[in-house]
Amino acid sequence: MRLDRACLPADIEEGSFAARIMTAEGPIIVGLLRGAAFDMTPAFGTMSRWMEEEHPAAVIRTRGAPLALDLAALLANSAHDARDAAKPWLLAPVDLQAVKAAGVTYVRSMLERVIEERCRGDASLAAAVRIEVRGIIGDDLANLVPGSAEAARVKEALVAKGWWSQYLEVGIGPDAEIFTKCPPMAAVGIGAKIGVHPKSQWSNPEPECVLVVNSRGRIQGATLGNDVNLRDVEGRSALLLGRAKDNNASAALGPMIRLFDDGFSLEDIRRAEITLTISGRDGFALEETGAVGSISRDPTDLVAQMIGAHHQYPDGAVLYLGTPFSPAKDRAAPGMGFTHREGDIVRIASPRLGALVNEVDRTDECPPWTFGTGALFASLARRGLPRPC
Repeated sequence: MRLDRACLPADIEEGSFAARIMTAEGPIIVGLLRGAAFDMTPAFGTMSRWMEEEHPAAVIRTRGAPLALDLAALLANSAHDARDAAKPWLLAPVDLQAVKAAGVTYVRSMLERVIEERCRGDASLAAAVRIEVRGIIGDDLANLVPGSAEAARVKEALVAKGWWSQYLEVGIGPDAEIFTKCPPMAAVGIGAKIGVHPKSQWSNPEPECVLVVNSRGRIQGATLGNDVNLRDVEGRSALLLGRAKDNNASAALGPMIRLFDDGFSLEDIRRAEITLTISGRDGFALEETGAVGSISRDPTDLVAQMIGAHHQYPDGAVLYLGTPFSPAKDRAAPGMGFTHREGDIVRIASPRLGALVNEVDRTDECPPWTFGTGALFASLARRGLPRPC
């Protein structure tokens, strides 16, 4: 796997960014301000604590210590198959934050969830069911406002036809689907392996924009994410969502957080496009592009449903916004659609957020998760660095 400066945001010399880097001494948090690097670890200790600042980008120069950082070398050493453990590499750019995800937030992915449900996890039925579902539902739901009176009328019509689904409920009903993707500290970063359980025969990446939210519900920036999913497992039963979503190395985030500042805001996220590229050892290739703005619920609504008077996250949270597309291109037999194979290189990119690149492997062949919250606190204490109060 080759990682180079093409993985960085196109305008990295103009923006404000936050990254986590593993060093020989332990993980550090780094701020990038118009191309200059600063070590934020002595001031804050953890990324979650830094994000509690009112404007994290504004304190990079005043609270950070200047740091010599070779971004090209850092990226090259982040590739799992070329890594020198004595040299620094990029980690997932969050630490103590809860890792949450919103599902069924785009019409296309919503219809794919309905298809999974109708197939009961059998990929061989997907093509026929996809035609049947679209024939009844169509794409007319694209402009439907979830929870609206019009959405309620559509629900009544679908129930009358016997085609109501739990996925349509969260897709156009008043309540969003928000679930825990993985525990804090479990996400992997750029260049790492991502895991697919070997029992799954129908899996895919879910390229998503991910918001970084502090404990007060303030959105501080965004990054890219891969919400790896086992479609056959979730298709068998929605109660298996945890088994389908939370496995070793099944959550990827990175390459870094783009912080909100005078040149980048939530409106830029709403206008962003995400490109998914998959390259397989078997010669398979796929490229698709989706617009974040085609989301059916505004990002601020999803954040408000995640955190507030009814649910708190004292260390903050990150929220996957959902995927604008689920790859359906046939990989093997006609009508079988897409599924991952070991060795797939998955690249999720957006010009102002950079590119998140990972290689697919079995969950039991990916490096096990061993560096958790206890290890982080021990590392900070050993170095005499601040820990969250």
